[in-house]
Amino acid sequence: MSLCYYRGKFMPTEECSLPVTDLLIQRGIGVFDSIRTYGAKPFAMPQHIERLAGSAKRCGIEADRIIEALPDIIRQGLKHAAAPEGDKVIKPYITGGAVNNRGHFPKPDFFVLFEEVHSLTEDEISNGVSLKPVYMERPYPEAKSTNYLFGYIPMSDARASDFEALYIVNGEITESATSSFFLCKGGRVITAPVGRVLRGITREILLTLLRENGFTVEERCPLEKELADADEAFISGSVKEVLPIVRVGEQVIGKGTPGPATARIRHLFLSNIHRWLGE
Repeated sequence: MSLCYYRGKFMPTEECSLPVTDLLIQRGIGVFDSIRTYGAKPFAMPQHIERLAGSAKRCGIEADRIIEALPDIIRQGLKHAAAPEGDKVIKPYITGGAVNNRGHFPKPDFFVLFEEVHSLTEDEISNGVSLKPVYMERPYPEAKSTNYLFGYIPMSDARASDFEALYIVNGEITESATSSFFLCKGGRVITAPVGRVLRGITREILLTLLRENGFTVEERCPLEKELADADEAFISGSVKEVLPIVRVGEQVIGKGTPGPATARIRHLFLSNIHRWLGE
């Protein structure tokens, strides 16, 4: 079961529909974010809504009114009798609306989905997953737009074991299709800087925890050639939390199994979740 908020009402998702004139449908113009809950509390909601506001601004969508209304809508939705039970993922979408003023969108529409979290499997956490290298850069990486074609099309011929695409451009690894990427090498944790990649909220929290706990962090793009002598790798995201990577294409990472640094980082994240929980 899932719940949708649209135009002042909460309703079953299957009853929610956009007009065909909306530019989200006609041109793929829209932004969104994903906020998960632990128990009944949203995780890092102010940071996610701030990022959503930045995504809208970068895409020319005039969304201040929507951004201001979202916290109350989300709190109401979490308490709604028809909301999914257990942990949820909340997805606010802001569309381009029906007016295109030469790349500015002054009349956006929006909706908010409340869905059940589809967490990682025990096998994925225990054994890690593989990524498929894709030799391109995600366009406009600082905006979390609804256009995921660049990440999905390359997966049409992926192996069954490939979890998602990993973007590599001119020998530099940026991010994966829906996650931040981290490489562990020689006691350092390396991850691409914001600007080259989306500002990942889980990424941001992990960097705080890493620095608090004595890890050496390098904010630069890991190099593809560094995969061969990397100790470990992992990706992060709102639902993935911290997920070990054991292979990229044909290249096995480390010993081909999740390593101790990733396990410790995952433990640090899970044991500090309470610090970023809202009401």
